[in-house]
Amino acid sequence: MVRLPFDDEHAPLYSVGQVADMLNVEQAFLRRLDEHDVVRPARSGGGQRRYTRHEIGDLQDAIQLIGEGMSLAAVRRIFILQQQVDDLREELARERAARPTDR
Repeated sequence: MVRLPFDDEHAPLYSVGQVADMLNVEQAFLRRLDEHDVVRPARSGGGQRRYTRHEIGDLQDAIQLIGEGMSLAAVRRIFILQQQVDDLREELARERAARPTDR
């Protein structure tokens, strides 16, 4: 079976207008998140922002954190720390899998 782009959560398919409508926010707000490196969508050949389903999830998280009073800098830092934790968990899982069992 052929995988279609919308099957891939990392395929940049959604325009800034579509995402703004989905999340009920202004397009300018999404551009501001991009400018502050909170969520950096891919660009089309014409330079238009294109968001993935994964990035839309990140945007939902960012909107929630901002609603709780976090600044854009704080949200960016939280995302960086979350990525570091995820990377360390993956590294730990790889090391545990490579370790011989003592049985």
